[in-house]
Amino acid sequence: MAVCNFKMMFTYVVTGSEGSVHDSRVLNSVIDDPNSRFPYPPPGFNSLSLLQNTLPYIMDFSQERLKKEKAEAHLYRIIKVARDEDLVEQIGRHIYFDLVDHDKVRSFCIQKQIHFYLFKQEVAKEFGIPVQLQRFWLWAKRQNHTYRPNRPLTHLEETQTVGQLRWISDKVHNGALKLFLEVQRGLDLRPIASPDKTNEDILLFFKLYDPAKEKLRYVGRLFVKSTVNPMEYLAKLNKMAGYDPDEEIELYEELRFEPIVICTPIDKKNTFRASQLIDGDIVCFQKSHTVESAEQYRYPNVPSFLDYVHNQQVVVHFRSLEKPKEDDFCLEMSKLFTYDVVVERVAQILNLDDPSKIRLTSHNSYSQQPKPQPIKYRGVDHLADMLIQHDQTSDILYYEVLDIPLPELESLKFLKVAFHHDMKGEVELSHPDAELRLLEVFYRKIYKNLEGIEKNSCWKEGS
Repeated sequence: MAVCNFKMMFTYVVTGSEGSVHDSRVLNSVIDDPNSRFPYPPPGFNSLSLLQNTLPYIMDFSQERLKKEKAEAHLYRIIKVARDEDLVEQIGRHIYFDLVDHDKVRSFCIQKQIHFYLFKQEVAKEFGIPVQLQRFWLWAKRQNHTYRPNRPLTHLEETQTVGQLRWISDKVHNGALKLFLEVQRGLDLRPIASPDKTNEDILLFFKLYDPAKEKLRYVGRLFVKSTVNPMEYLAKLNKMAGYDPDEEIELYEELRFEPIVICTPIDKKNTFRASQLIDGDIVCFQKSHTVESAEQYRYPNVPSFLDYVHNQQVVVHFRSLEKPKEDDFCLEMSKLFTYDVVVERVAQILNLDDPSKIRLTSHNSYSQQPKPQPIKYRGVDHLADMLIQHDQTSDILYYEVLDIPLPELESLKFLKVAFHHDMKGEVELSHPDAELRLLEVFYRKIYKNLEGIEKNSCWKEGS
């Protein structure tokens, strides 16, 4: 803990707290220790009065600084740089699908008029990678909602300013520029020059799956020739995985993960071009297993493991339909929970004896509002079906408690009844046994006079 005065000079420093400790705990321990030499104010000095008199100036300074930063924000560009080290750190720990969470990579705030070459010098200082050994790739969002490195920056593009690069990136005004830093390393792991990339070269990223440990991790990337087949690179892949050079392996392409997982086998006899692999694609691989040996594993192959990860626990925010902007409670549930299990969990939270009186409504991810039509009784199979809308997945559900069970409500037919001479008010009958004449109205015109059995059956349908 350190104390400084208003001239920004340190007046007191204390160290020695073990582990992760809250600030207030350190302060209280120092105050309670008579031997700490804590610089208390002189006797009779009203420190609270000083703080009250100083606080407006501190607040004014903070507000002025925020205003200045907001006013000058358009002059700067945020550049997020992802590296192999980020992929190693995140895949299998924080993420399983795609390559990286850009919110957890190194960010640079660069003036837009700065040339990209000067930005590469900043990267060299930060990561220790010489400028001439850096090659940057642009990320692109694909139609299947995945985010992959798309192509390297050209020499001409690297001569432009940081602000000019916005028009060739994600086209989002003042959005962050996301880059992947490709660094080739030699046998001694020191950076070396990247090889020239031709039209025949494809940059692929590789993940390794271990069914015994149920672990998925990033093991590296390779440039492959589009005109050859994966058999030519099996030795390199086995070396990346730490396997014997002649180990038999299975390859899968990770295509998408929302709203469902699509991970398809790759035919090792087909060329990469025939398998429709392009720059930035992800290949997952594992040891080959016989049918008998695979039975000992819960998730014997990559697709089954990714399905498991995708469908594991999710925290669902439940909101009352009457207050659609406020979270009422949250439940951690599996996406494979059935409709009955979901309403039972909700009924338990609401202390409701009959779960069938719960009616759920899905969330519209585009309008950020409840969908117009509620979910019918057992109208979906699993929780995942309630959370998916087109290609978007939500974590919000709306609920309402009904007076009668939902199946009974859905079996009823709603009738709007109005008196002919008084469409809005209530009517008092002249006699309890007075005969009523029922008229069916269609498009504001009398369509039919309901009499006898037909009238009785109408009442039964609407009861």
